[in-house]
Amino acid sequence: MADDHTRVLDFFTPRAAGWDSRFPDDGPAYGAAVGRLGLRPGDAVLDAGCGTGRALPALRAAVGPQGTVLGADLTPAMLEEAARAGRGKCGTLLRADVARLPLRDGVLDAVFGAGLISHLARPEADTAELARVVRPGGVLALFHPIGRAALAARHGRAVTGDDLRAEPRLRALLAGSGWRLDSYTDEDDRFLALAVREP
Repeated sequence: MADDHTRVLDFFTPRAAGWDSRFPDDGPAYGAAVGRLGLRPGDAVLDAGCGTGRALPALRAAVGPQGTVLGADLTPAMLEEAARAGRGKCGTLLRADVARLPLRDGVLDAVFGAGLISHLARPEADTAELARVVRPGGVLALFHPIGRAALAARHGRAVTGDDLRAEPRLRALLAGSGWRLDSYTDEDDRFLALAVREP
């Protein structure tokens, strides 16, 4: 676990200060993805691996002032950037590992995870932990503002079926951890998988 944390911190800490400037046009894509969660005023939602908190304003708008918005991230520098950008006003920022969330069972209506799946050290156990904190019938959104092929090209790789985000792999992963994959979109300009928490 310590090695997994070190890898995440080593990757994200030096990138935190310039993170938002690298992806300045992603805001509308985040808003559209949050809109697909079906959140209602008063709901409770977690942005898991929130980074600089780019989803937090849209999540707050969706649940309203009576709702609960949490942003959890392992990297202090990312949370500092979220606070510096004023996104802490949209939700509570927590330094937390998504593998061990400081939340009671079934307290959330939804979890939003942007770019999360590729950074999970133990994907099945970690998505099961997300399922633990969501009520039956709640929703998980796994999002990226570009699709698998575009992301692979950005990193100089070919897209393969071994990718955890490939539909068959993701469907099986989620089914083994308490979720049912409900919809799957993988296009050049977005990746969005929506899953429902099984009873």
